[in-house]
Amino acid sequence: MVDCSSFSTFTTMENQEPKHTRRVRYKGTHPKSFKEKYKELQPNLYVNDVEKIIKQGKTPAGMHRSICVDEIMDILSIEPGQVGMDATLGYGGHSLEILKKLYPKGRLYATDVDPIELPRTEERLRGLGYGEDILVIKKMNFSEIELVVAESGLLNFVLADLGVSSMQIDNPDRGFTFKVDGPLDLRLNPNSGKPASSLLKIVSQSRLEEILAENSDEPYAHEISSAIKTNIAKGVVIETTAKLKDIIEGVLNFIPKNQRKEEVKKTCQRVFQALRIAVNDEFGVLEKFLEELPYSLAPGGKVAILTFHSGEDRRVKKSFQYFQRLGLYSEIAPDPIRPSTEECNSNPRARSAKLRWAVKS
Repeated sequence: MVDCSSFSTFTTMENQEPKHTRRVRYKGTHPKSFKEKYKELQPNLYVNDVEKIIKQGKTPAGMHRSICVDEIMDILSIEPGQVGMDATLGYGGHSLEILKKLYPKGRLYATDVDPIELPRTEERLRGLGYGEDILVIKKMNFSEIELVVAESGLLNFVLADLGVSSMQIDNPDRGFTFKVDGPLDLRLNPNSGKPASSLLKIVSQSRLEEILAENSDEPYAHEISSAIKTNIAKGVVIETTAKLKDIIEGVLNFIPKNQRKEEVKKTCQRVFQALRIAVNDEFGVLEKFLEELPYSLAPGGKVAILTFHSGEDRRVKKSFQYFQRLGLYSEIAPDPIRPSTEECNSNPRARSAKLRWAVKS
């Protein structure tokens, strides 16, 4: 005789619907935690909420608002059938506008080193109907532009937006922001190289001072580098963004209280920028890219480069001038193009941007 009791119990459990788990609710109307901002992190599901945030002059968490889009499209003058490169894919905002110009034929090669954001951007762009026939995405550093050209042939246009994506800045797990505690990482590719916390352990005080001064013109480079290395020598562990901010606040304790908060903010921005540039060798990467660039463009090919601090802009300017003297560029931007007042008001992260362009002879 068959015992049906166990079978009956199994079928009863099988037919039960899984218990519904409610999504974590916003704490108040303006959640501060990155992970609680589920509406911003899913812009396709909460379009109206995202639009409200943008109208407030803010960038939704997990998104990136492309800068100088109209100016870049005007410079590159993209036409269907051309072949070009977006050297820094990021969220894909610029690439999307380029693809609209290329459609229905042509090809865009897009590169990025971020293993976290790259798949998400590819999924978005593929979902809009842009397949391998028109969009080729490669996880690689844009300094290796010659590898792209070996496959694509000489390029009709190249775009490089050198800014850090808002998705990277806003996510505390990436360690790009001092506003929320997280690991002191700052790597664009967290699977490669060493984080900023490791750099602070091994770098000498004199070299750290040079990094802060050269990469971000930090006026308190000596005091901050001395404080960091003194703390490490005493056994203090500096592995979080909050700990580094605390040290900076201690250094600036002499500043009048009514001015200190703003000065700490600006100093943190400069210090984190300087360490990020060092950790990712951003100047070295840019210089290699600029060296290969004129040899990667077809005659009449155009390049637009968007920079966000003086070290980048200076290198782009000097490279363009040098290759123009050699006759490889027929024309270069006489002065940098700045975002409009309207764009800066609606997107504060655009304020430091400078756009330069060049045309291949």
